Amino acid sequence: MHMQLRVLGSSAGGGFPQWNCNCPNCDGLRRGVMTARPRTQSSIAVTHNGQDWLLVNASPDLLAQIRANPELQPARTMRDSGIAAVLLMDAQIDHVAGLLMLRERSSPLPLLATPEVLSDLDSSLPIAGLLSHYCGVVTLPLQADGGLQPVPGLPGLAVRPIPLSSKPPPYSRYRENPRPGDNIGLFIVNPRSGARVFYAPGLGEITPALLELMSQCQAVLVDGTFWSADEMRELGLSSKRAADMGHLPQSGPGGMIEQLDRLPPQVRKILIHINNTNPILDEESPHRAQLEMHGIEVAWDGMDLVF
Repeated sequence: MHMQLRVLGSSAGGGFPQWNCNCPNCDGLRRGVMTARPRTQSSIAVTHNGQDWLLVNASPDLLAQIRANPELQPARTMRDSGIAAVLLMDAQIDHVAGLLMLRERSSPLPLLATPEVLSDLDSSLPIAGLLSHYCGVVTLPLQADGGLQPVPGLPGLAVRPIPLSSKPPPYSRYRENPRPGDNIGLFIVNPRSGARVFYAPGLGEITPALLELMSQCQAVLVDGTFWSADEMRELGLSSKRAADMGHLPQSGPGGMIEQLDRLPPQVRKILIHINNTNPILDEESPHRAQLEMHGIEVAWDGMDLVF
């Protein structure tokens, strides 16, 4: 049986175009003077049977994503959802706010996350407590780097969380003192075929050990937030560099392009979680052409991978 991965949202926080942004990309898309696709905030969904899905990150755009992907609403009963469980990679607002949109469920929501992420959602941003007054949640702690783990209710899938070098959300009291488990990468495995995909929308560093694991995948979907280290500063939109926000930029020494070049040629390389300022959003830009020269794809909303 195949495993299917659907990209629900491929943008970083704020989406593309971002509602309050008039950077060259957002302005160009609104005015129709650049070749680019609108994108919602990053999330993927994975299934082994086409009806029951693991939602990985719950974007603020979740309701629009469900409407755009009718497979997530299989209509088997009067009230139904194809979302069997939700797995969180971190506690960033653009990855957890959509949980509140699932409050009408008729049963508690199975929620997989590391103890570190669950602690932020119990204290600094108490979404789990809020949902206890609606559908409720069943928290299922993930042990970062704890080996292959089954996904309850989805016997055709297994996951292996890996702690990553990045940062917890700005609201977290651990923002400047990250803990292993604040941010994970996820290997998603088809237990029958052994096929595996690596997903990491937030990635600040690729260690040799992680690169070796990525080399064993059929595809990797990794942090495509920024093209350059000073992208936001050069546009006057922030005083922070990419590294300050926990992201590895694509260009420059040691950047994502250089890292992905080290993977075997059979590994499909895809960038996801693309910030609205990133010039790769312009499909006719020299930056996009450079990615193509290196065999690197740019994820788009609705993109399908089957393994």
